[in-house]
Amino acid sequence: MRMVNKRARFEYELVGEGVEAGISLKGVEAKSIRENRGDISRSSVRILNGEAYLINANIPATGIQKYDPTRTRKLLLHKREILSILTKAKQQKLQIVPVRMYNKGRLIKVYLELGKSKRKFEKKETIKLRDVQRDIETELKNSV
Repeated sequence: MRMVNKRARFEYELVGEGVEAGISLKGVEAKSIRENRGDISRSSVRILNGEAYLINANIPATGIQKYDPTRTRKLLLHKREILSILTKAKQQKLQIVPVRMYNKGRLIKVYLELGKSKRKFEKKETIKLRDVQRDIETELKNSV
C-alpha cells in the first residue's frame, strides 16, 4: 500500500529534507488505508503546542455513523524532530508537506518534506515543460 501526494510536487518546490512520522489512527481508518482508500492531496501539516497534526487528510471509513473522514490526526514524532523541522521551516519560510503515506510492516507512516509554495507562473511553466517532454517522447517512439 502506498498513497502518493501528486499535488505536492505541483504546488510546492520540495527542498528534499524530510522526516518519517507515525500517525495516530482508529482501527477502521487503518483498514481503509491498507485497502488503499484515502487521499492526502489536499492535506497539510501544522505544529500546535509542540505537537504535529495532519489536517484535512481524507480517510473514509465504512460501518461507522457520525464519522468525519477529514478529521485532524496526530502525527507521532519525537520532540527533537518536531523542533528541527519547525526551525528549518521558520528560518527558510517553508511549509511542511505530506508527500506520501505507506505501511512499514504493520505500522502506517507519513513522509513529510519541507517545501516552498510555487507561484502561478511557476506552475504554468511546469505544465509547459511536461507537455514538451511528452511531445519529445512520442516523437522518439514514432521515429524508431
